[in-house]
Amino acid sequence: MGLLTRMEKTVEHWESALVDKVLGNDPVELCDDLRRECDGHAVVAAHDRVLVPNAYKVELAPAVHEQLGEREAQIGQELTDVLARHAAEHRYEWAGPLTVHVTRAEKPLDGRYRISSQAMPNIPADAFSGTPPAAPRTTAPGT
Repeated sequence: MGLLTRMEKTVEHWESALVDKVLGNDPVELCDDLRRECDGHAVVAAHDRVLVPNAYKVELAPAVHEQLGEREAQIGQELTDVLARHAAEHRYEWAGPLTVHVTRAEKPLDGRYRISSQAMPNIPADAFSGTPPAAPRTTAPGT
């Protein structure tokens, strides 16, 4: 059991160091804000079932986003892991597949980042692009 605990702490430290390298002193704050976003939108669906949003968008100030370079997907995965552990601790259920998308803010920010979330049972590829999703294709029966 001690080995697993040490490995988990090592992974958490690595994640924190990676996010810290990109976001300066804000990684703990960012992770806390993600957890608060999750907790703040939790819906009790039954006595032992709590649903939370599964699609999170982290908009970064342009200067911060530029520091990411090609690593925004990697940072998004690290933040997804943070939320997954948080949900496991609280026994939350996701409304669909969990994802954290890191992007450059289109509108001016008051700080270094802005977080939003929503419940999306299915996450289309263009869910975070700002463009409306394509209309579903229909096919005739038997084709």
